Amino acid sequence: MAKQWKARRESREITVTNSAGETVVLGRRRRSLRTFIPFYVMLVIPVVWYLVFHYYPMTGLLIAFQKYSFKGGFYRNPWVGLRYFRDFLGDPVFWSLIRNTLVISISKLIFAFPAPIILALMLNEVNVPWYKRTIQTVSYLPHFVSWAVVAALIHKFFGLYNGLFNDLRIANGEAPYFYLGDRNLFLPFVVLSDIWKGVGFGSIVYLAALSGVDPALYEAATIDGANGRQRMWHITLPSIAPTIGIMLLMNIGGLFGANMEQILLLQTPATFDISEVLDTYILKRGIMMNQPDYAAAVTIFRSTISLGLVAAVNTISKKLSGISLW
Repeated sequence: MAKQWKARRESREITVTNSAGETVVLGRRRRSLRTFIPFYVMLVIPVVWYLVFHYYPMTGLLIAFQKYSFKGGFYRNPWVGLRYFRDFLGDPVFWSLIRNTLVISISKLIFAFPAPIILALMLNEVNVPWYKRTIQTVSYLPHFVSWAVVAALIHKFFGLYNGLFNDLRIANGEAPYFYLGDRNLFLPFVVLSDIWKGVGFGSIVYLAALSGVDPALYEAATIDGANGRQRMWHITLPSIAPTIGIMLLMNIGGLFGANMEQILLLQTPATFDISEVLDTYILKRGIMMNQPDYAAAVTIFRSTISLGLVAAVNTISKKLSGISLW
């Protein structure tokens, strides 16, 4: 015990070595609560934000187990137990919702997830500063455009009436085509618009990881005769593999959330059967059909499945590669 206390005390001492090679103790670092007061004050705002806007509203999930009415509020309604969960599992649209959600989410994971990595790798090879900054700025901008604007742009290009491509078809004597009502085109529209909107901003994380790669590794590889592809495969990708793994785990956690705003704005009556996902179903049952209790039950179901999926994939990843969220 005395040795541990002495080691801790010595670790707090500030020592320097003079020109004669002698070690001189200048003093001890004194850390008290007052030293960290500014940091604690800075934490107050985010902590209050999460408590008020994230954790407190979770008490409203009680309505998933009640026959909810606005008059009774959250705490004075008759309890129905797991009734809404059983109703949802027996709903004829249950499996189609799961299928649509997974198809859209997995398609995004396959095509949209690698896109920021590829862009970051390409930007990392650019040696002209002004050109690199221009590409970064242009690719970042779509992230700050709302999905309502993105959907409006898509309708302006592919809409049945007054759409650019249909105007060109009519000008060439061809009949207009309902692009947004084509079942085969709905998924490409969703995936490509997701890539366009998120590829630039998503590359920031990977560019930050690439900035930490030791340049000496590239120099040694170049001396050994490695070309650009070999340097990328054997140095760059292994160096940012932990970052890619963490981002992949976080994306897998969102497999049952297929970006409700995007889907809702792009779906049409002709594509309802392949575009209706859990999030849009929750919105319609909760608000349009005035069934917030049923919608809350579906939300709990979706969140529970997502949590279990993240935990399972995290455990597997930790055992196989050592990369994990916790």
